[in-house]
Parts: sequence; structure tokens; C-alpha cells
Amino acid sequence: MSHPKAATEFLKDQANSQWHDETLWMIRDKRDASSKSIPEWEELRNLASAIKDNVLSNLDKYLEQFEAQALKNGIIVHWAKDAAEHNQIVLGILQEKNCQAIVKSKSILTEECHLNPYLEKNGVEVVDTDLGERIVQFLQQPPSHIVMPAIHLKKRDISALFHEKLHTEKGNEDPTYLTNAARLHLREKFLGAKVAITGVNFGIAETGEFLVCTNEGNADMGVHLADVHIACMGIEKIIPRRKDLGVFLRLLARSATGQPITNYSSHFRSPATGKEIHLVLVDNGRTRQLAREKFKNSLKCIRCGACMNTCPIYRRSGGFSYGSTVPGPIGSILSPGLDMKKYSTLPFASTLCGSCSDVCPVKINIHEQLYEWRQEITKHHGKVGKGLSMKLASGIFKSPLAYQFSGSLMRKAIKSLPESVIYNPLNIWGKSRDLPKAPKESFQDWYIRNRHE
Repeated sequence: MSHPKAATEFLKDQANSQWHDETLWMIRDKRDASSKSIPEWEELRNLASAIKDNVLSNLDKYLEQFEAQALKNGIIVHWAKDAAEHNQIVLGILQEKNCQAIVKSKSILTEECHLNPYLEKNGVEVVDTDLGERIVQFLQQPPSHIVMPAIHLKKRDISALFHEKLHTEKGNEDPTYLTNAARLHLREKFLGAKVAITGVNFGIAETGEFLVCTNEGNADMGVHLADVHIACMGIEKIIPRRKDLGVFLRLLARSATGQPITNYSSHFRSPATGKEIHLVLVDNGRTRQLAREKFKNSLKCIRCGACMNTCPIYRRSGGFSYGSTVPGPIGSILSPGLDMKKYSTLPFASTLCGSCSDVCPVKINIHEQLYEWRQEITKHHGKVGKGLSMKLASGIFKSPLAYQFSGSLMRKAIKSLPESVIYNPLNIWGKSRDLPKAPKESFQDWYIRNRHE
């Protein structure tokens, strides 16, 4: 389903759409307040962007350095060229350990690789331990936001779901009560798992360690109780030095939710005695994106979700309307790199207002890349009807005489034609909006009449 059609479905519930919009804007407000409390905020953004520029220019060297240091630390390193290979590697480790059940903390990469259904198809029970992830897992839905997976749901929805799945009191919507019920449910899963899977927020080339940031501590709980830790990391998550980490940690949580820092920033450098750490480094289209000069900056993304919280389209159309693992503006420039035809409508799901670029902590030129993707998609997958209409518009705008004549004609038509003709099926813009009243005269006519006053 294209983004416009999926967005139309979401917008059928106007009250919910309005609530979704207001909730995400509240988080954007928190981000603004938090960033303004740091005088050097823009300096941090510039520094983070420059560090990422350096990484993308030397990615091969940093990856080799990272692998060498990780191996010295006793971490077992695997390389996966795509999602299929990533999933096979993870399953192979689980089969080697004779493991039929795992606990997993939030990982956008494993969502991107569709790891959960793959493991379940092969007889492995997967329990997502992030509260939002567990909620959408119960509903058999993907996350609708990369930081707040269940942001599309209200307390009453979660209360009804927990009553069905965890046998909580019917109608009890108290967040503390529901959270405690989830904690008791997940504690049992933690205690029974031999293998824990996490994502990776940052990999440090200098030391071979990696960092996992959470607010709930679920990654730490899973990893420290399990015998085997499998960490899944996109190859772009590298930073050069440990001292660079302070720059990104000051930006990440503030950009995501307005917090000063995530509650848990956990370093993993080497396995404890008798335990194993497996690190799976995944490409899955990243090197292809790196080779695209106009789009390689998208790989700077630290997955904070700030662009989603500010985007007027995402806020009003919901995460599911994008049909991709990473929705919103950043997803709309990452996804076409994986499959241009499948995600051809996403770069057009934007006003090009630039708000996404303004809030990006690593200064990705998101709105400019959205515009560039539009050019690429139109070139390769442009619709005939749209192409003809653009040529017609171009001809009118090129000719002053044609422009004046068509303007005069349309002003008269809007005044005299019945609404059934004006709001015909071809008038997509008019589906949910009324056209403004036609002016009595053109601006040019008005100017000529008034220029001497």
C-alpha cells in the first residue's frame, strides 16, 4: 500500500490522529527545552556531524580497527552482507547452544532484518523485553516509532491488551499497575533465557567495545542473566574514539525525548568468565547508500527519532503509513535505497519544510535528500499522467500570455462551476480541503492599478 492510501486509513479516526499529532509535538517541545539548556548545543551538533563525516570517509579502516580490538577483547565477530545472512548467523548461534527461547532488547536493526518471524519460523520463542516492543509484539504489529514503539496506542488500548494477555484487572488503566504487571511477566522470561540479543547504539573503533542505551535496563537484565550475548550492529554505528562518545550521548536522549541522558548507557567490552559475546556486523544496503554521493549523509543517523516528532506528515499520518522499519523523514531517505520501487511514495510524504533537518542532532540534510529522491524516483518510476500534467504546468508557467489566460479562466471557472465538477476525483488536493475563494483579479492586474499610489 502506498503512503497516501495508508495515511488515509489512519486519518479516518480524526480524534486519534489529532491526539497522535499533539503527543509527538509535546515531545518535540521537550527536545527544544532540553537543547536550549545547553549553550554549546549547536557546537555539539557540528562536532557530531564532523565526526560522522570522518567515519563515513574512513569506514573500512575503522571497521577493521574495531574488529581487531573486539577480537583482542574476546568478542566473537561475524560479518553479514544482508538481512538473510544476519538471520542465519543468529539462528546458527542459537542452534549451536541448543536454545529454543531468547530475550531481546529494542533493536531497530533486527526489525529491519525481520529477525523475529525468522526465528519463530525456526522454532525459537522470541520475547521483546522493551515495554513498548512487548506491547506491539502482543498485537503482532511492528513498532510505529523507532524510540517509542507503541506511541500510536492509548492507555485504554494497553489496559485491554494486558487484560487479555496478562490477566490484569479489566478496565484498570493505571500506568504503574500495568508496568508492574509487565515487569512480573518479563522477569520470568529473563530468568529462563540462555541467550540475550541486543542492538548497538555505538561501536568504538579505538577500544573494540560497544554501547547499548536503554531507559528500562532491560538490555542489562537480559545480558547479565544469559550465558550468551548476541549484539547486532549496523556497520555505520562506528565512532572513532571513546572520548567521542560524550558528544553523542549529550545529543541522543535530548533529541529523542528531551531527557538529559538515557537511564542506562551500558558498555560491553569483553565477556565475563564462562560467557560469550557475539557481535554481528551488518551491511544490508549500507555500503550501497555510502556510494551514493547525494544520500550517503543519511548514514550519520543515530536513530533518535527527532525528525519524526517534528514532521507534520509523520505526526498526522502515523508510523504504519510508511510501510518501512524506519518511518518518518529519515526512513523516507533510507528506504528507497533498499527498494526504490517499493518505497517510491515515501519521499513525497513531506512538505520539504526543513524542520527535520533543523532538529537532526548530526545535521543530516534530510529535506534536501527527500527532494533529491523525488528526482530519482520520477526519473525511473514516474507516472505518465503526472509527467504530462507537469509538462502542461511548465508550458503555462513559461509563457506570460498562457499564465495570464489560464489564471483568468480558472478564476471564472471556480466561481461558476458546480462543486461536483470542481471536486472531481482528479482533484486530490480537494478531497479533504476546500479551495479558497477566487480573487476578483490577478496580482498583476492589482499591481498595475495600484503601482502609482
